[in-house]
Amino acid sequence: MQIYKKLSLALTILLLIVSSVACQPAKKPGEKGRTPGKIQNVEDNVKKPPIPESINQGEGKEPRLKVYLTEGQKIKEMKFEDYVVGVLAGEMSNNFPAEALEAQAILARTFVMEFITEKGQSKYEGAHVSTDIEEAQAWNAGEVNERIIKAVANTRGQVLLADGEYVKAWFHAHAGGMTAAAKEGLGYEGAEPPYIQVVKSPDSPEAPPEDASWTATFTKGQIKEAMQKIGKTPGDFNSIEVVNRGPSGRATELKIGNETVQAAGFRVALDSTKMKSTKLESIKVTGDKVTMKGIGYGHGVGLSQWGAYNMAKEGKKAEDIINHYFKNVQIVKLWE
Repeated sequence: MQIYKKLSLALTILLLIVSSVACQPAKKPGEKGRTPGKIQNVEDNVKKPPIPESINQGEGKEPRLKVYLTEGQKIKEMKFEDYVVGVLAGEMSNNFPAEALEAQAILARTFVMEFITEKGQSKYEGAHVSTDIEEAQAWNAGEVNERIIKAVANTRGQVLLADGEYVKAWFHAHAGGMTAAAKEGLGYEGAEPPYIQVVKSPDSPEAPPEDASWTATFTKGQIKEAMQKIGKTPGDFNSIEVVNRGPSGRATELKIGNETVQAAGFRVALDSTKMKSTKLESIKVTGDKVTMKGIGYGHGVGLSQWGAYNMAKEGKKAEDIINHYFKNVQIVKLWE
């Protein structure tokens, strides 16, 4: 009788153990081995665009890229994630907070996927993309460190989608407190992308003062030369006026002499490292000199890097940062 009681007790314990295991929630795909800091809300149940055929290595496999390296002027074939490592080091300081780096890594990966999907290849024959900043993204292998490598590894295969398509992953250095619409900040000629929004940007007070608020002086000759680059002939002028502004307060049109010019295109033609933004506070013409004052650095569209810096410092995750600057988007994982 005692033996039966012991067997009965043992069987009861075994059934409890089996029941307990069966009631545990199943792990989501890709959950195994995740480390703290990795993005948790990667969505698997959304429509995913195809990986461009020219770089596709098969379902769920990491693509390979042929990258034209402007330094050395040669094409190098590499794994996609190795390319992203170099881009992240080129586009964001390697001492930025981890979550800001991860947000930028997702945008860097998305940028090239959208680039190849849209354009097919680089302007450099035989390459899918290049390190020419006029065509694509910056690249700096010399700035790669463990923090850069970890941010890329933590977001491996992750891209940003809207309605099942790669977004235009725009970003800039400093929004001057408010991001811009695409037409406003970039002079974008297509329809306004629905995922781009004008939002307040919590740009960090630790940003370089000359990025937060800047002053630049040009000669009249430099202004005229920039105008000629975009097919305008202003003649002599004694003032430059802001004709129109966009929803974030950025200038969209400028009147220079007898010509009206799109501000975003003019900024690039003049020198976008000196005329740092179109969020202009004043323009004065004194003799042969033109002095501009403005706030922020960059076109202002999409993610602000110094905004991402501040949000990460305040404990926000990479997905929080992305969702602040882009609306109705999903982070998805395309390869393991």
